[in-house]
Amino acid sequence: MPPANSNIFEHHDHRRCALGGMSEAREHCRRAGLRLTAVRARVLEILLESHRALGAYDILERLAAEGLGSQPPVVYRALEFLAAHGFVHRLERLNAFTACAVPQPGHEAAFLICQSCRKVAETPLAGIAAGIDQQAAALGFEVRSRVVEITGLCTTCRDREAA
Repeated sequence: MPPANSNIFEHHDHRRCALGGMSEAREHCRRAGLRLTAVRARVLEILLESHRALGAYDILERLAAEGLGSQPPVVYRALEFLAAHGFVHRLERLNAFTACAVPQPGHEAAFLICQSCRKVAETPLAGIAAGIDQQAAALGFEVRSRVVEITGLCTTCRDREAA
């Protein structure tokens, strides 16, 4: 994984991200006594490879081509496990998944999603969560969960559009 303060929209070694993310996931599963099956590991690798949002059926196509399963429950069970343990996030707006930049169950993040290439950057939500809570409380509303997804264009797609 890139360092937490790095910019995934800039060119970098995705292989390093994937290797680091897989290493963290394996270590977490070992410590927690969780089973990271071959399918679960491959689903996570697929999501770590490019920092893009992928739908379950996009992932299923890759699994099927690699002989790891061709039925939707295979990928959905893997994604459910990975999400429950903080390795992936579901992006509501895209009905897709992305690998977590800070794999910890229960942390809150905001997502910057390029509407052209579907690259996704994760950033901590802590800086704006208090403001959301204050605005909600002023309306008599108790926040139970937050999903913050911001769409726009990454540097590469913005430059391509300008050319």
